[in-house]
Amino acid sequence: MPSMPPRPSLSSLRPSNRVAQISPRIAVPTARAIVDCGIYVDGVRLPGKYTHSAAIEEVRRRGEGFVWLGLHAPDEGQMNGVAESYGLHELMVEDAVHAHQRPKLERYDDVTFLVLRTVSYVEHESVTTANEIVESGEIMLFLGNDFVITVRHGEHSGLSGVRRQLEQNPERLSLGPSAVLHAVADHVVDEYLTVTSSIERDVDAMEEEVFSPHHRVPIENIYMLKREVVELRRSVTPLSTPLTQLVHADAPIPKAVRRYLRDVQDHHTTVAERVAEFDEVLSSLVDAALARVTMQQNMDMRKISAWVAIAAVPTMVAGIYGMNFDNMPELHWTYGYYYVVGGVATVCTGLFATFRRNNWL
Repeated sequence: MPSMPPRPSLSSLRPSNRVAQISPRIAVPTARAIVDCGIYVDGVRLPGKYTHSAAIEEVRRRGEGFVWLGLHAPDEGQMNGVAESYGLHELMVEDAVHAHQRPKLERYDDVTFLVLRTVSYVEHESVTTANEIVESGEIMLFLGNDFVITVRHGEHSGLSGVRRQLEQNPERLSLGPSAVLHAVADHVVDEYLTVTSSIERDVDAMEEEVFSPHHRVPIENIYMLKREVVELRRSVTPLSTPLTQLVHADAPIPKAVRRYLRDVQDHHTTVAERVAEFDEVLSSLVDAALARVTMQQNMDMRKISAWVAIAAVPTMVAGIYGMNFDNMPELHWTYGYYYVVGGVATVCTGLFATFRRNNWL
């Protein structure tokens, strides 16, 4: 008798309860997040390429100079690698990875942590058709005695131009990492000025649209522009406190750099005042647009009321003579129908002329 194949066990027929193991997240090398890494001695960049760890080791071996390390949107693993080499606090690492921070200045031991919000103007054909006007990002700076680390989030917040300008000015770079902090802050605030100038044109255009006769602007467009101004205000206004701390507090900033930071602070104050003005103007435009809508609704109601008053005359006559009574006066007049229609037409015409003369129609 031929042998039967072995009967599959019940466990082999039952669906497996084992969940497929989720493969561990592949660690991306820190070098993938590094935009640039340079060593500067007496304001001059040393030739050669360095990793983030080799750069700080070389500076500390020399006992002079500093490292400028630039990162773009690092993940937690990449940032932990940098923190291990430079001695950064874990709270700073968490802020640098997750972003979405308000502008602030904090100090952890010998490391100063500064958060800046960057803004960029989104070009558009018309303010009445745009969906977005301001795009925001972040730049974080870690300032130590022999290093400065810049971490940026957002595609518009590149710092290659700032690095290039500083490298062309060795005297400024010789002031140390704080010179980089000033240059980055100055760059960010200058962008604020550029964006506010562009938004000012949009606010002026919206104001002209709102107050143009025989032209209606949807209130949603004003709300959209106000929303973008609010986003700009959230990026700009909170920076006032960190700049004040850098200028007046006991931050590790040389006096020469503090003078430059005062200029940045003045520019920032100008921007904050202009943003506040935009907010007030747009609030006024919202009120004006609502008043215009209310006025138009009142005009529409007057027109409706006028036509209802005119239509009430024939309705009243028809209602009276539509009653089925035998003994109603003037029912048997030969020309009664024509008199009634003529009388209704005369009254309606008179009402129409009166309402038209009073601008109700």
